[in-house]
Amino acid sequence: MPIRRLSPETVNRIAAGEVVERPASAIKELVENALDAGGRNIEIQADGGGLSRILIADDGKGIPRAELPLAIERHATSKLEPDDAGDVDLLRIHTLGFRGEALPSIGSVARLSITTRSRDETEAWAITVEGGETRPLAPAPFPGQHGARVEVRDLFYATPARLKFMKSERSEAMAISEEIKRQAMAHEAVAFTLSLDGKVTLRLPAEHPGDEGRLKRLSALLGRDFEANALLIDQERDGVRLSGYAGLPTYSRGNAAHQYLFVNGRPVKDRLLQGALRGAYADFLARDRHPAAVLFLDIDPLYVDVNVHPAKAEVRFRDPALVRGLIVGALRHALHAAGHRASTTVAADTLSSFQPHTGLGSGPAYSPSAPSAQGFSGWTGWSQPAAAAQIIPGLNERSARVEPSWDGPAWPQQPAAAPAAHDTPFTNHAPTDPLDYPLGAARGQLHANYIVAQTRDGLVIVDQHAAHERLVYERMKAQMAEGSVTRQALLTPEVVDLDPAEAERVASRAEELAEMGLIVEAFGAGAVLVRETPAMLGDTDIQGLIRDIADDLSEHGQALSLKERLAAICGTMACHGSVRSGRVLSAPEMNALLRQMEATPHSGQCNHGRPTYVELKLHDLEKLFGRR
Repeated sequence: MPIRRLSPETVNRIAAGEVVERPASAIKELVENALDAGGRNIEIQADGGGLSRILIADDGKGIPRAELPLAIERHATSKLEPDDAGDVDLLRIHTLGFRGEALPSIGSVARLSITTRSRDETEAWAITVEGGETRPLAPAPFPGQHGARVEVRDLFYATPARLKFMKSERSEAMAISEEIKRQAMAHEAVAFTLSLDGKVTLRLPAEHPGDEGRLKRLSALLGRDFEANALLIDQERDGVRLSGYAGLPTYSRGNAAHQYLFVNGRPVKDRLLQGALRGAYADFLARDRHPAAVLFLDIDPLYVDVNVHPAKAEVRFRDPALVRGLIVGALRHALHAAGHRASTTVAADTLSSFQPHTGLGSGPAYSPSAPSAQGFSGWTGWSQPAAAAQIIPGLNERSARVEPSWDGPAWPQQPAAAPAAHDTPFTNHAPTDPLDYPLGAARGQLHANYIVAQTRDGLVIVDQHAAHERLVYERMKAQMAEGSVTRQALLTPEVVDLDPAEAERVASRAEELAEMGLIVEAFGAGAVLVRETPAMLGDTDIQGLIRDIADDLSEHGQALSLKERLAAICGTMACHGSVRSGRVLSAPEMNALLRQMEATPHSGQCNHGRPTYVELKLHDLEKLFGRR
């Protein structure tokens, strides 16, 4: 076949396939035009999932009558300014749009009408494009002083094949709503109104620019739970600034749908940014959990390429290591500053699980002299000798039992150093009354796993295994960072049989594992020899530890750096070395655990992102019993 030059109409329809994939894509382009025009009130209407009708109205500067025909021509734009030599610098783009493709692409596959009034003109004018065919300019009514109204009808009517690939009207409407939410997050000072099929589904007033207004906007879009559990992010490195909000690890989600990333105000989906976000939470979340975050990256346009794809949803960074390091460092700094804080949803979920009962049923009557129920090991009955009990103040001569010393990590017999001042009601010294500590005073142990503590205004329930797992993990990280992990040699080196590939994988990481106190070496085909283990693990299951490490090494993806992969292995080691469920603790041990949690960052969640404690306020308890 001979080579032919395609007609302009065909070229526009081909381009439309890249720029306008679905109604939400068309709305994205039109809303970005409105923002670039300085609009402060943007109204969006969509009928039939955006396929029947789309209307975008703004109060921006409008389009002058003389430039209106140019606006619908391909590659015509007001957003790129040539220099004296006539050259355009595509590396310094300060606007959301710049390619000049959106309006002609939409006009080539739909019925497009633009009505506008410029700030410098007293009359409004309209231009119409149907399937690529332009109609002459005509005067038109306009409700505002200036701005533009862009109406799109019968989207893709000129390309019927594209209509076959559209999803249901409901799905398209949801995509439109999601797109408007993203735009609204990035521009809190702009008011947005979204109507779907004649019903207003989103009305967002303009907020004050800055962190406070941004958080209000995010609260309106993501819910008050996000506002209550979000950490402020604001860090700058080498001229690159990262701001926004990131959720606590215990406020994680089952998918990445609540991760919103912006570069210079532009919503993007970038693997580098998503990988950095995941890497920052690698110490705190299981692999099937995802953090909630809204992050804004402000960078000199010279160091980021937004002209990667016509949809402008992908970017390329000149120094990706700098961007990744900034994101990981800023997020970890914020998580560290959060201390032992856990999300508010933990207590709410706990309260919702309680069910009131008006009777005690047909169970046996309570008798003070009867033994404690099985699993309720925290209390000492009156029939036991007083010497067998460690008295805790406030229990009216009831307390946790004292058990013989155990072979796990040593517990301090005195409370740990006071936590940071921003986490506690005291600043210069530890409280004299244990009730004034953030996690209170231990009152007992339930089912040999849950510590019950009393605070000044409520109670705290602690998962002892999850809490101690985090404490061990943080100590291992600190020692590993200092290169001083204490090791203990095995009297008899232990041979662990593995699959040959697993054995090779573990042996290949011998040097890195040695930094964490684990000395291994290859021992023939399909086996490794363990000579030394981290001293803090005590008497641990070496066979299970090595197999878990082999699984971790095989399952980690390439998105995480080697340090992050080793950190995940460190979490496995901490799990093996922490106090197990079923261990009966004495009163000093329980209180020591609480004090260590208060003084240890990230102790509000275990290494898998689950909460280590639940705090219930007194007024919540009174509500359960109808006292409020």
